[in-house]
Amino acid sequence: MAQRRAQDGLNELPTTERSGALSDVLTLIREPTSLLLLLCGGIYAIIGDRREALMLVGFVVFIMALTLFQERKTNRALGTLRDLASPRALVIRSGGRVRVAGRELVRGDLIVLAEGDRVPADALLLQASHLTVDESLVTGESTSVRKGIWSGEAAFARPGGEDLPFVYAGTLVTGGSGTARVHATGARTEVGRIGSSLQTREKPQETPLQTEARRLVGTLGWVGAALSLVAAVAYGVIRHDALGGLLAGLTLAMAILPNEFPVVVTMFLALGAWRLSRRKVLVRRIPVVESLGAITVLCVDKTGTLTTNRMTVRRIAANGELFDLEALRSGPLPESMHETVEYGILASRQDPFDPMERAFKELGAGQLVATEHLHDDWQLLHEHPLTRRRLAVVQVWRSTNCNDLVAAAKGAPEAIATLCGLNGPARARLDEDSAALARDGLRVLAVARAQVEEERVCEDPSAFRFAFVGLVGLEDPLRTGVAAAIEECRGAGIRVMMITGDYPSTAQAIARQAGIDAAAVVTGPELALMSESELAKRVANTSVFARMLPEQKLALVRALAGNGEIVGMTGDGVNDAPALRAAHVGVAMGARGTDVAREAAAVVLLDDDFAALVHGIHTGRRIDDNLRKALAYILAIHLPIVGLTLVPIALGWPLVLMPIHVAFLHLVIDPACSIVFEGQPAEADAMRRAPRAPRSPMFGARVIAWSVAQGLAVLVVVLAVNLLAMHLGLAEAEIRTLTFMTFFVANIGLIFNNRSWSRDIGLPSLKDATLWSVTVAALFFLGLIIYLPVLAQLFHFAPLGPLDLALCSTAGLLSVAWFDLVKRRGRARSSSAMSPRY
Repeated sequence: MAQRRAQDGLNELPTTERSGALSDVLTLIREPTSLLLLLCGGIYAIIGDRREALMLVGFVVFIMALTLFQERKTNRALGTLRDLASPRALVIRSGGRVRVAGRELVRGDLIVLAEGDRVPADALLLQASHLTVDESLVTGESTSVRKGIWSGEAAFARPGGEDLPFVYAGTLVTGGSGTARVHATGARTEVGRIGSSLQTREKPQETPLQTEARRLVGTLGWVGAALSLVAAVAYGVIRHDALGGLLAGLTLAMAILPNEFPVVVTMFLALGAWRLSRRKVLVRRIPVVESLGAITVLCVDKTGTLTTNRMTVRRIAANGELFDLEALRSGPLPESMHETVEYGILASRQDPFDPMERAFKELGAGQLVATEHLHDDWQLLHEHPLTRRRLAVVQVWRSTNCNDLVAAAKGAPEAIATLCGLNGPARARLDEDSAALARDGLRVLAVARAQVEEERVCEDPSAFRFAFVGLVGLEDPLRTGVAAAIEECRGAGIRVMMITGDYPSTAQAIARQAGIDAAAVVTGPELALMSESELAKRVANTSVFARMLPEQKLALVRALAGNGEIVGMTGDGVNDAPALRAAHVGVAMGARGTDVAREAAAVVLLDDDFAALVHGIHTGRRIDDNLRKALAYILAIHLPIVGLTLVPIALGWPLVLMPIHVAFLHLVIDPACSIVFEGQPAEADAMRRAPRAPRSPMFGARVIAWSVAQGLAVLVVVLAVNLLAMHLGLAEAEIRTLTFMTFFVANIGLIFNNRSWSRDIGLPSLKDATLWSVTVAALFFLGLIIYLPVLAQLFHFAPLGPLDLALCSTAGLLSVAWFDLVKRRGRARSSSAMSPRY
């Protein structure tokens, strides 16, 4: 034993090597976004604005802390998987039974399995009695599978299918008992192989937003630095004022350096994650919020995701009738169906663990109360378990009021037909009804009854004179709201695919119920024979994949990503974890899902509501649209700031903007481009258009063009007011005040106009408290810096009269009004012409 433990190691998965905290911090500091924020903070510190400098440094610390926290949480996936792979185990050692820690098991140990146990290692079954195991964690199959006994010759095989003489670590015994010899432990088990694939998976790719923001920030940073240097030198040379040149350069740097970009991205994603959490959608990695809105293909696991992972009786065929239990909403179960349920219960355990037996029990408790068909007081005399030769369970009971002995049988229709001796038309009718139920994706069981003589109770039940009672079709029903959610996805241009470990017929039936294209099905064995190019072609036009192994689910996700799709993947089992990690958006079920799936995923549905995921996609698209509007506003407002800095330097005019003016403008720009735009409602067509093309930029040519047009229009009008004031011979302070006031009003107009690119500028609802608060506060503080002498002197302003205010307000609003006219004209051509198109 010691030698094997030394050779194989403990029965647990190896830990992941983790980098130190200092290394993680240094890596984050080297990020361009962090460096840019620190640089901007340094500039503000140089000009004496310590509050702004501290705020930017605080953002750096906040972003770093949040990133470190999220990354540390994802490392828990392997720890959870190790716990799952190493439960407590009952072993036979030195002739006695002893319970030991699962991590202490070695190859060759004899383990005892009973109903409700978690299998501690991969093992060969030496003895089994009516043993059934739920292997959904490693196969995705929705129902338990029966187990056979190892012949001593068969090679250990992968999970999946009935009668295999092998059990696998982490799976759950749902019925019966058995004894098995440990075949593999730790990383060599089936669940260990999944863990190894998690451990060796490359880190998830950056979201499109992260990549684009990194590129945009870097480009504008270099451009800003170059222009600032040129402006500082030009001003110093032309005007022989080195200090003034430095001041002009700093002002231009503050105008160009896009310090709002990383702040806006962080705010949008963080607030989006908070809003989703209120709908019980937990975002574990905040950048994924943006990817939610960009999903083009949504891969869903059947068991526990589309379905409830809880078996229920759906149809009963008995006495020449077929009854669908959906009709029970309007009435009781017909009397002609009672006997089938009665004997189905008698053929099940009294305190069942198996999902199908529990389904019989629940139906009886709901429909047979106060009838003569429930027998809680009957005595169980003998159980004949299911075997390979007889795929049926037979239980013999003694009634309470008489000495009658009754046998109840349930099992595969062909097995029950054999027990009942059915042939000719009766057998043909049973086969026809069974096939019809199976085509609808139902698990079909047949039920029979017999009178038994006392002395024959323990004999082979094939000698009993059974009479056929009826057929029962059980289903793992579709979750409420799933079909509507998938229809909404289709309307939003999102293709929904089913990737499951279940059988093709069941997968097709559930896919049809859910509204997924089930015309073609690809199975795991078929996929294993495909080349990468063949798989890439099949995933483009096939939406149902059945009998998938964990590595095949991962291959499908990679193939879709290779085709340029933004992939969302849902799942709840251990077998889903690698694919959840590989997908752009991995979504785990929170209530029924495993800890491994939850830790591997980026998003967790806390109450398993599939419709909540669709709401998450809607939220992602709203964030996508509003983020684009905010970035467009930032570019539009920075253009006139840059122009008002460069034009006076080039033409020899008095400086309009100084660092303090730009800092004051940021008091409006920063909250406007973050919390104001983030809180705007979604566009009316958010879920009626295709997602943004995966390879198209967030900040595309169309958005840039409209931003530049708006910014240039404001700049032209503001410079015209500046030139008019100079022409009138006003003092420098008055010129600066008129120009700044006009620009400030135009800024407010840009905020109102860019709230929506499809609706008129109008007045926002009174419910939009954030927008109104920012607007009122901005105008209030503008009044203070103009009319409060101490502040006016600090800003180099002069008081304005009523006519001056009218001129500034009119000019500022006219500079943005044209965009509203363009939106109206666009709606005349197309109801969504101005909506973001990718």
